[in-house]
Amino acid sequence: MTATAPREGQLWSRCAGCASLLYRKRLRRNLDVCPECGEHSRLDAPERVAQLVDPGSFTPLPERPAEVDPIGFVDVLPYPHRLSAARAGTGLAEAVVCGTATIGRHPCALAVMDFRFLGGSLGSAVGELITRAAERALEERIPLVLVTASGGARMQEGVLSLMQMATVSQAVAGLREAGLLTVSVLTDPTYGGVAASFATNTDVVLAESGARMGFAGPRVIRQVTGRDLPEGFQTAEFLLRHGQVDMVVPRHALRGRLVALLAAARAGRRPAPTSGVPRQERPPPHPTPPGP
Repeated sequence: MTATAPREGQLWSRCAGCASLLYRKRLRRNLDVCPECGEHSRLDAPERVAQLVDPGSFTPLPERPAEVDPIGFVDVLPYPHRLSAARAGTGLAEAVVCGTATIGRHPCALAVMDFRFLGGSLGSAVGELITRAAERALEERIPLVLVTASGGARMQEGVLSLMQMATVSQAVAGLREAGLLTVSVLTDPTYGGVAASFATNTDVVLAESGARMGFAGPRVIRQVTGRDLPEGFQTAEFLLRHGQVDMVVPRHALRGRLVALLAAARAGRRPAPTSGVPRQERPPPHPTPPGP
């Protein structure tokens, strides 16, 4: 196996957790979880969708993200060149894949972030796409499932990227007001503005085993505070013990847990009112007067 070979063409992979050399086909059968130590490898968005939804049920949203370069950002390369390289390298239009699908035959809307695309950063197009997924969930009165993997807001878009935190959070709040289930699945890593906003603003917050979440990384926090930090303080298991997430779920059980949540939401959902007056407050219809 060469260092430059694409992952799909590799016969062997080395685990980042225990350094075991693993047969690639065996690792794939185990959902990219090391059978020796349980290390969860990162998944790209298409792989994540394939693992979670019913086969053939995923329908991507038809909207294409707009081209955005609000401040003409240039570091080593102009921002448009970085976008083009990310699109060529991932085959995606942006850092999130959105659509509708069924999970265990339960319909839902999905927004799955991809860390390969500029670190899964939250830019204007990403925020707009996730918002459209939430709007589709509201329109069809189905739950929304968010799968996060992000380094935070996209610095190349300046303050406009930060505004997406509020935009998406407001869309999630609209689903809550409508009584529709929202679920976050935190995967490794989920940081910055994504962690500080919609990733932790849903009805149920799941975290994949071993996922890390925080606003800033440990090194930055240590430099700013000058203090020693608790061991593993940003891991899913630590966050569960301190009430920041609701459940930690290993990858092989994640689909089943989502099926159970969607089934419970579907069983407890009441039909939407047919007018602006709540069902229990509507006056009874006037009786038809008897005929002559």
